[in-house]
Amino acid sequence: MGSLRRLTCSISLSVALAALALVPSISDALKDGDCEVCVSFLGRFYQSLQDNNVKFTSADIEKALVKTCKDAKGKENRFCYYIGGTHDAATKILNEISKPLSYHTPVDKICEKLKKKDSQICELKYDKQLDLSTVDLKKLKVKELKKILEVWGESCKGCAEKSDFIRKINELMPKYAPNAAKARREL
Repeated sequence: MGSLRRLTCSISLSVALAALALVPSISDALKDGDCEVCVSFLGRFYQSLQDNNVKFTSADIEKALVKTCKDAKGKENRFCYYIGGTHDAATKILNEISKPLSYHTPVDKICEKLKKKDSQICELKYDKQLDLSTVDLKKLKVKELKKILEVWGESCKGCAEKSDFIRKINELMPKYAPNAAKARREL
């Protein structure tokens, strides 16, 4: 009778330990602001799959992800590079996204798993956005002015002076930031 009780306790302890192993540790869970680019990008991607009635098969999701990555810019392009969604990527872990998405796994859980595979994925953060309607362009650094043009997909060929970049931004603002351009005219 005593050995049966020890065996039952031993089995219960083993089951409890196995259950604890399945519960993610507190350090595994994403903190607020972690994986900012991953969660945002995959959240929008998941919504686009639903909006476009894409079949939730791993292959269809992967194909749509590669197509979405072709248009990605900035930090989102870097994210696509890390997961293998760009043509020049060194690794491919697209299945780490497409398979869980096919089961409608929440994107934050997918990003948690990606963080374990490649911590760089969760280190990506969006650049702080400038309010073009109120910012004094003359007080920005040339690097920041170039970044504005880069985000718009433009460049300033032949620009040598800070004033050249400011002129180019003011010239293109109605096209890329019409509300900011309008607000600046009203000031």
